Amino acid sequence: MENYSKQREEIIEIIKELYNHPTAEEIYYLAKQKDPAISRSTVYRNLKFLSEKGVVTQIAMSNGPDRYDYIEERKKHGHVICVKCGNLYDFDYDLDIENVKQNILKQTGVEILDDGIAMKGVCSSCKAKFDSITL
Repeated sequence: MENYSKQREEIIEIIKELYNHPTAEEIYYLAKQKDPAISRSTVYRNLKFLSEKGVVTQIAMSNGPDRYDYIEERKKHGHVICVKCGNLYDFDYDLDIENVKQNILKQTGVEILDDGIAMKGVCSSCKAKFDSITL
């Protein structure tokens, strides 16, 4: 990664330590606790940079602010978003994503730029609440 920055490293560490896919504001709040001099614009600028460089993934949320996930050297993983509470969960998959991208290209003519998998559903906690209401 170009231009080492202590603040950038702190942002990466915050995202690595959190498994709840924090928002930019949550990252800013935690970064501010470690480094009171850090600005909101520094956090946002670094998140954009880290996302463009493939260090973190920016997960677009339809019902709230985007969230961030550290891209680990592990099996590819996707995300499931609960449509009720907005919680985000990781799931591992064993899929030949390059083959899927080639099939999409052949069938539609669309070249895939981002191959993240995101699905929507209802988490077990929200389902339990919903089921207890309908009884």
